[in-house]
Amino acid sequence: MKQTIKLHTEFVQWQKNNFKMNLEKKVKSGISEALKSQFGLDDQEGTIQLQPTKKEFEGALTFVTFPYTSKTKKSPEQIGEVIGKYLKDNLEEVADFNVVKGFLNLVISDRTWLSIFSNSILSEEFAILPFNGKRVMVEYSSPNTNKPLHLGHLRNNFLGYSVSEILKASGYDVVKANLINDRGIHICKSMLAYQLWGHGETPQSSGLKGDHLAGKYYVLFDKEYKKEIDALKDQGVEEEEAKKQAPLMKQAQELLLKWEEGDKEVVALWEKMNGWVYDGFNATYKMIGVDFDKFYYESQTYLLGKNIVEEGLAKQVFFKKPDGSVWVDLTSDGLDQKLLLRGDGTSVYITQDLGTADLKFQEYNAEKSVYVVGNEQDYHFNVLKLILKKLGKSYADGVYHLSYGMVDLPSGKMKSREGTVVDADDLVKEMLDTAEARTKELGKIEGFSEEDLQALYKKLGLGALKYFLLKVDPKKRMLFNPEESIEFQGHTGPFIQYTYARISAILRKAKQLGIDFNKETFDTLVNLHPSEREGIVLMTKFPEKIQDAAKNYAPSEIAQYIFDLAKAYNHFYGEVAIFSEENKNALSFRIAFSFAVAKIINRGMQLLGIEVPEKM
Repeated sequence: MKQTIKLHTEFVQWQKNNFKMNLEKKVKSGISEALKSQFGLDDQEGTIQLQPTKKEFEGALTFVTFPYTSKTKKSPEQIGEVIGKYLKDNLEEVADFNVVKGFLNLVISDRTWLSIFSNSILSEEFAILPFNGKRVMVEYSSPNTNKPLHLGHLRNNFLGYSVSEILKASGYDVVKANLINDRGIHICKSMLAYQLWGHGETPQSSGLKGDHLAGKYYVLFDKEYKKEIDALKDQGVEEEEAKKQAPLMKQAQELLLKWEEGDKEVVALWEKMNGWVYDGFNATYKMIGVDFDKFYYESQTYLLGKNIVEEGLAKQVFFKKPDGSVWVDLTSDGLDQKLLLRGDGTSVYITQDLGTADLKFQEYNAEKSVYVVGNEQDYHFNVLKLILKKLGKSYADGVYHLSYGMVDLPSGKMKSREGTVVDADDLVKEMLDTAEARTKELGKIEGFSEEDLQALYKKLGLGALKYFLLKVDPKKRMLFNPEESIEFQGHTGPFIQYTYARISAILRKAKQLGIDFNKETFDTLVNLHPSEREGIVLMTKFPEKIQDAAKNYAPSEIAQYIFDLAKAYNHFYGEVAIFSEENKNALSFRIAFSFAVAKIINRGMQLLGIEVPEKM
């Protein structure tokens, strides 16, 4: 009970500090008074709706008058004119208005925007949303331990990390989880190839990262396996049968069986190779700036689902076929019958996912469980959620599949087993090298130490990569163009980073000149420059953008917002001469304005997992 009261108090305090919310409340109250005094309509405030004014019209808030025509016996335009004049005469927040058909567009006074800027945007609490008392788990990355991370994994990792940070910022307690796929036939393929052709090679002796070394043998297995298939086909064996009869596949299956039986030699090799891979993964995670609170391992969870199967049979949600296999019938839900347990008692992917979902809830009691997985698994997660609902699991409704589109390159689709994937480490290195080359082309690196330069190249290279992958709606398939992503102009990470660095330089100069800002003096300003007004209006939207991005699991919404803010600031910078301003209060405001924009850009980019440089 105490926790509930505390959360409510925090939320109420946040509402009080939300001056934009208070502005809308005042305007609604004014419209209600206008409806009562001018048209005799009582108690309308609870039903009054405001919306942002469309960009092509002057104003900030719009009131739609159409619903009031029958009650007032007036046209939408007449209602708008009457209410607009009333608000302009009686509400200090409204400076002017215009009516477009049934839309009353309200122009908010500069004094009001300055008050919001001083008391809300500049406050330390701005855009810090209170804890909502809810926990969410976000599972992302989920790599296989038979190969290194690739470009597709990068979109997954960046999405998962960013969504986690956005959910935190919107008030959730977030658990970042990583389910490692460390068992199965694909792992045994790498192990077998290493047994046959590894000759004791190690990451140290080969000079390869551990995940790259395992990946090397996965590709080698596939190469030799295809030779065996072709040889069998030449003997007249059908392709599908040849795939089953190939000696390498049979050996890999034998290896998997030995692993499941706990064969000491096989388990020792599995542990050694997985250890190499984990070292490699951890190095990549550190480089790209993602982290996790909890690791789950398929080798430890794949048997858990069998308990869920028994539960489903007991509840008659599942059924057994004569061969002993267990199924669930989803035909009434527009799907099909789904296998849950093979006749020999071995589990399938959905079995272990049911068990892991239950384990997650038992351990963390999260209201939401977000799975960041590619859209080729849409069917799988529809089935998972549906089965959990049929079993009556309380957490079923909280299961959410953050389905994202694949990443293509100009050269086409990637295939891991053929060794044609774009390796994550190689791509990151390429991005850092490109960032270095572009920075040197600009020729503005005097005074940077070598350490500072390397840090700058990393921020720019990773910033370009992350922003390009995150600015697109997660659901959309995308084409990644490394050259385009690193541009310093246009809708890119480096453009936003450059804007932040420009503002940082302005703030450093202000400090050198002894110019500080005192928000108490902003009340003396009479008029804002249109670009200043535009910037303040944009800044007020930051808290709601965080909430919207959290609600939609869409970092792309934050990316677009920060880009719009950076563009707006550059427009201001081009229109307004900051340091030649003679009015000290106006100069002070412009430094404060710059400071506030930089603060929001920095915070927004943090939500995307991107660092911004102070100098570049």
